[in-house]
Amino acid sequence: MIYRISIVCSLLFTMLHGQYRDLPDVVTKVATAAGNWLKLETDARAMAMGGAFVAAGRGVSGIPYNASAIAYLSGSELVYGKSSYIAGITHNVVSYGRRLSGSDFFGLHLFYLDSGPMAVTNEFYPDGTGEDFRALSMALRFTYARRLTDRLKVGGSLNYIRDEIYTTLMQTIAFDLGSNFDTGIYGFVLGMSISNFGPEVQYHGTGLQQTVPDTIDVDGRLLRVTEDFPLPLLFRLGVSNDILGKTSIFKKSDIHRLTVAVDGLYPSDYTVYTCIGLEYGFKDLVFVRGGTHFGHDTAGFSVGLGTLVAVGSTKIAVDYAYVDYGVLKTTHQISIGLKL
Repeated sequence: MIYRISIVCSLLFTMLHGQYRDLPDVVTKVATAAGNWLKLETDARAMAMGGAFVAAGRGVSGIPYNASAIAYLSGSELVYGKSSYIAGITHNVVSYGRRLSGSDFFGLHLFYLDSGPMAVTNEFYPDGTGEDFRALSMALRFTYARRLTDRLKVGGSLNYIRDEIYTTLMQTIAFDLGSNFDTGIYGFVLGMSISNFGPEVQYHGTGLQQTVPDTIDVDGRLLRVTEDFPLPLLFRLGVSNDILGKTSIFKKSDIHRLTVAVDGLYPSDYTVYTCIGLEYGFKDLVFVRGGTHFGHDTAGFSVGLGTLVAVGSTKIAVDYAYVDYGVLKTTHQISIGLKL
């Protein structure tokens, strides 16, 4: 049995690794989509596991990876997460979900990115005009999921997306779809999702206007018309397995749990890359996590810790993640959640 699982994992890893990325003639399609911040990984638990969360995600933290993740809720859940990203950039997440009935679930997920203050410059004041501006990005997801059977869950999100840079603005609507299926084969869970499916976008605003002295326009301004760009469509396919734990096919344990997750990602503006994550849990109280990326241009290994403490009928989760982005240095994330 172990031999068969090893073969399956090896084949899946080979398929998803995207080994052709190292070939010099491959067209990666980098910088062909708008709103690349929509591909940023969120939540300390997911990031500590290398972003391998399309099959392993549970609850509201899994919404950006797979909308069907909220179909695992037993009640209500509220999570706040903050990330100290590169170059002074921060992003925050607030998410809430609840079980509406035995098979219906609803969730809200707000992602907010702030570049921090930057100096406004122009050809006359290259060192700054004394005015500051920020790049602010937001994605608000309204998510519904349904448990079709005891093994199959599906979900979808309606996303309001907004990107504001100084006096220019882009806003649009997009959709996410996802499913989670317990295969019943050696404990493997299969997850699939497609994110950021929507129309092409265009930036507008006064920042695209320029005063022209010799013009016949009434207001004396020239308007720059920007090109339309697609959103970064992202397809995820992954598996997870509790190789040790209460429900494990391989080794039963009421004290220890070890989860392995592997995701393959195919973005519309890059080549295929892979995420692998591990999570060890002791008595569902203390957690140690690790993960890595293969084929990604910057993201490398990640590690993290977590704890889940019961206070009466409420459970409080605190998670931390450390991620290495190579030449872009390292980042720190923390998430705090309440399970009601």
